[in-house]
Amino acid sequence: MEDETIIGLYLKRDEEAIHASSLKYGALLKSVAYRILNNSADAEECENDAYFAAWNAIPPAQPKSLAAFLGRIVRNHALNRYDYYTADKRNRAFDLILSELSECIPARDTAEGSLEEGETAEHINRFLKHADSAKRAVFVRRYWYSDTIKDIALRYHFSESKVKSMLMRTRSGLKKYLEKEGVTL
Repeated sequence: MEDETIIGLYLKRDEEAIHASSLKYGALLKSVAYRILNNSADAEECENDAYFAAWNAIPPAQPKSLAAFLGRIVRNHALNRYDYYTADKRNRAFDLILSELSECIPARDTAEGSLEEGETAEHINRFLKHADSAKRAVFVRRYWYSDTIKDIALRYHFSESKVKSMLMRTRSGLKKYLEKEGVTL
């Protein structure tokens, strides 16, 4: 079923919208949440929370890309759950990803960082829009989908060292770009 049809079902308040969303995007949403939480039950719960949040948001929201809309919701739910769970415990794989970005992204837990989040996201999107398509794809797979270096290398037929190098150079370029744009790191 096409996104426009599914969104139309949400707009009509037809519960078939949730079923259609699950059929089309369920595996993607679970994968995004699982890579953050490393727990199947929690990932499934985040997926269900995303459908509920979409049900409450559409209308008035009318997303252009249902995959991006649902992906963002499930990712935010997973990150919130991750924050809750990591008061004492750690998901070392996701901590590594966060530490990689720590030098080029403002901290989420500062008041100033919270105020600038939307603006920073716009700057990052502009930076990535002008980046080479391979670098952009690798960056998004690592920092949005939380793919491992090995998975990215296999997906794009690169060596792991090439992926690491691409990520390091992209992070460095992003840091310079954000500093030039006046974002406090």
